[in-house]
Amino acid sequence: MLARAARGTGALLRGSVQASGRAPRRASSGLPRNTVVLFVPQQEAWVVERMGRFHRILEPGLNILIPVLDRIRYVQSLKEIVINVPEQSAVTLDNVTLQIDGVLYLRIMDPYKASYGVEDPEYAVTQLAQTTMRSELGKLSLDKVFRERESLNAHIVDAINQAADYWGIRCLRYEIKDIHVPPRVKESMQMQVEAERRKRATVLESEGTRESAINVAEGKKQAQILASEAEKTEQINQAAGEASAVLAKAKAKAEAIRILASALTQHNGDAAASLTVAEQYVNAFSKLAKDSNTVLLPSNPSDVTSMVAQAMGVYGALTKTPVPGAQNSSKNNRDVQGTDASLEELGRVKLS
Repeated sequence: MLARAARGTGALLRGSVQASGRAPRRASSGLPRNTVVLFVPQQEAWVVERMGRFHRILEPGLNILIPVLDRIRYVQSLKEIVINVPEQSAVTLDNVTLQIDGVLYLRIMDPYKASYGVEDPEYAVTQLAQTTMRSELGKLSLDKVFRERESLNAHIVDAINQAADYWGIRCLRYEIKDIHVPPRVKESMQMQVEAERRKRATVLESEGTRESAINVAEGKKQAQILASEAEKTEQINQAAGEASAVLAKAKAKAEAIRILASALTQHNGDAAASLTVAEQYVNAFSKLAKDSNTVLLPSNPSDVTSMVAQAMGVYGALTKTPVPGAQNSSKNNRDVQGTDASLEELGRVKLS
């Protein structure tokens, strides 16, 4: 009979909902009334008590309750909640008073703990965030507060999560909004920043001058090294060229001597050698007193024949020419006399 009454009441409620197009009305306290058939919105958790004791949590969608016995005691939102943390004063490690506020982002993870673990979850988390903020700021100096802002937020989130775990609440993040410092402290900070900037500018300028001097010295060093290497290479090439020239001259002279020696072994070679010596004597005699005032003259400069005979005697002694036979002596004497006549005639022509 009770089930039949419940079904009738549900049908009546569905008809009234379809007719009005609105959700069930809420009580004066802000909680929805037990209308037997309830539609729970998405991302909401309705905590139901039966005869004053926790019964269950209604899931999103269609739910049916027993009139009079069941009562919706708490409604928890499962969405991410944003809470503004009021501005508060805090003292840093170096005794500077700051005015600081922030924003807290949290979410209810366990509706049962959030309903029965703490009276007012949002207020409790806000107070915990403020006390944790004062505690963390007391561990840092004023300069570190601005430099370690992210680590400060992370420490506050960890501290809140450790305490709020029993309340079924999880703090997602905490962000510091504004940090207000006293006017005198602000002026001193500005002076410190300006001094630091001037110091960095001076240091950078000195480092630039040092780098410039180092670069110039390094360039000069490299230039000297390259110049010395170029001079060394030039001297090596010059020496190699001179050696090649000397070797070429030596080879040419050796070839000339070889040809001359071959020519002297031929017929009338002695007469040709005598003629060559006579020509060189006449040329040398014609150049006397041209390059210097000091002149060395033989005892009889006009006697070319004696000079040629003396030169040929030296040549014969060096080459160790064998003594010719008796049958060739008369012929050689005639050749020598003819050569002497020719040399005397040539000498007269040269001297004239």
